[in-house]
Amino acid sequence: MPEPALGEFLDLVHGRRGHFRLESGYHAGLWLDLDGLFARPRAIAPFVARLSGRLRTHDPDLVCGPLLGGALLAQSVSAALDIEFCFTEPAVPGRGVGLFRARYRLAAAFHAQVQHRRVAVVDDVMSAGSSLRATCAELQAYHATPVVVGALLVLGSVGERHFTDEQGLPVEAVVRDRFDLWPESECPLCAQGMSLEDPASPT
Repeated sequence: MPEPALGEFLDLVHGRRGHFRLESGYHAGLWLDLDGLFARPRAIAPFVARLSGRLRTHDPDLVCGPLLGGALLAQSVSAALDIEFCFTEPAVPGRGVGLFRARYRLAAAFHAQVQHRRVAVVDDVMSAGSSLRATCAELQAYHATPVVVGALLVLGSVGERHFTDEQGLPVEAVVRDRFDLWPESECPLCAQGMSLEDPASPT
């Protein structure tokens, strides 16, 4: 099977240039609309198959992803690897300001399922890795052991460095691309006076 290419992946999503605040709190000049990524199963299948093969080498017995895209990916990977899957969902973040305030919660139905399991934690795309960080923390709270982090596309190095350098977790990706992220205080788009855009608003 030929290696899936970055261009093939980007053909499956809609990208917008502008000024956006990501879930992590970082600012960026590109937004990828991923809601329809799994609407064309045949098109996304080569990416899922490639990631599943790479995750298999880490011998997980469970795969978990954050809603929405990570959960759909986790379900697809679990079928490919013939292992169980679960998902986390966004929770109201704590008060305060700064980066990585997002929280994800594991439904009560999964609490016993994840305990003492080796988990592959996946998302469709990782840039800063906000939802993946929160999902890993939630799994560890229920005595699961994340053994690998995976994504179809890894953008930039912020998220990957966190997992490899700070958490000692390998990161598997099908494709990678450069990506600029800035804390609000260092954002050149803010310095230029560009207003933040709501990615849910039509262009």
